[in-house]
Amino acid sequence: QVQLLESGGGRVQAGDSLTLSCAASGRTLANAPWAWFRQAPGKDRYFVATVAYWRGPNTYYADSVKGRFSISRDNAKNTADLYMNNLRPEDTAVYYCAVGRDDEFYFNVEERDYVSWGQGTQVTVSS
Repeated sequence: QVQLLESGGGRVQAGDSLTLSCAASGRTLANAPWAWFRQAPGKDRYFVATVAYWRGPNTYYADSVKGRFSISRDNAKNTADLYMNNLRPEDTAVYYCAVGRDDEFYFNVEERDYVSWGQGTQVTVSS
């Protein structure tokens, strides 16, 4: 169905900002929700942010990133971005882009709610 590719990862200092991007191919996503998850070494994969689409974009964030991260989508380009501000060492992880199903207008925070996944991009924050 849809294929996803993340980009924009890298190594930054604490307090810096970084933007991740995800590009979809294979089909037009229309109103399907986008999300970002992350997985630190030795840890489970956790929800970070999602942007659904109901008459426009609607966002939801994990408590750990509220006020620091911002997710956006461009339906015309079939892309989604994650802007990360005031990064902390604990933000270090592999970040994964995910896409759900069309006509899901609510916020999904579980991995099982998403049907397509990227391969991940590494973000490392040094103190």
